[in-house]
Amino acid sequence: MIIVTGATGQLGRLVVEDLLARVPAGRIVAAVRTPQKAADLAERGIQVREADYDRPDTLKTAFEGADKILLISGNDFGRRVQQHQAVIDAAKDAGAGLLAYTSVLHADTSTLPVAPEHRATEKAIEASGLAYSLLRNGWYNENYVPTAQQGAATGVIIGSAHDGHVSSASRADYAAAAAVVLTTDGHDNTVYELSGDTAFTMDDLAADVTAVTGTPAAYQDMPADAHAKALTDAGLPEPVVEMLVSIDAGTADGWLAGTTGDLSRLTGRPTTPLRTTLAAALGT
Repeated sequence: MIIVTGATGQLGRLVVEDLLARVPAGRIVAAVRTPQKAADLAERGIQVREADYDRPDTLKTAFEGADKILLISGNDFGRRVQQHQAVIDAAKDAGAGLLAYTSVLHADTSTLPVAPEHRATEKAIEASGLAYSLLRNGWYNENYVPTAQQGAATGVIIGSAHDGHVSSASRADYAAAAAVVLTTDGHDNTVYELSGDTAFTMDDLAADVTAVTGTPAAYQDMPADAHAKALTDAGLPEPVVEMLVSIDAGTADGWLAGTTGDLSRLTGRPTTPLRTTLAAALGT
């Protein structure tokens, strides 16, 4: 059985869809916190099992018969290492042949604010004795849709990323890579640095917004403290401001810029350009 945790999330649903094109539905288990949200998957022949990262007893049941498990990282920041450890323990108890994990680009060295919990989870997986595949996902194109919408509405995109580059790809690209790892051999104890084929700057982002909407947009770079003040003045809560400014700092330092080619090699196709995602999202 191939078990996908978080299967009703934005990434998880895409992984399940890709799996359906590769293997019979009866081989797929959607492990979800709220089974009712996966009723549509059950109707398509997929087994739906309750799996709550905070309730290890549900994980034990959900992972019965597991051949391969995809651990999609949780979104409860500050508690993810504990939650992920519960999944790792349950996967080991189930005798899973492979545990794949959605980490972050360069998790072992990155200074991005999301990296420490991923780094700790990776170490726990490696210490478990399970065969593993670390899917170090770069940024999603979709992360920039709200920024693009703001740029289209105001003509200005603010930030403190300077001339830093981002090599993002679409969620569907990352989902396809996960599906390949879950359905083919040769991925034991592997680390994939997954990213887009090309990298862009925030100036390039503004140019893409202009191109897809026909409304001129420009990137306004500023020091980190000025960026934080502008976000605070716009009404964003302090934790969100800190996160956004830290991500821009990581972008400036190059932590999202790698173009390793691992993603397109795994999927066998070019990654989705940012402009393509923005055009679909902005309805142009």
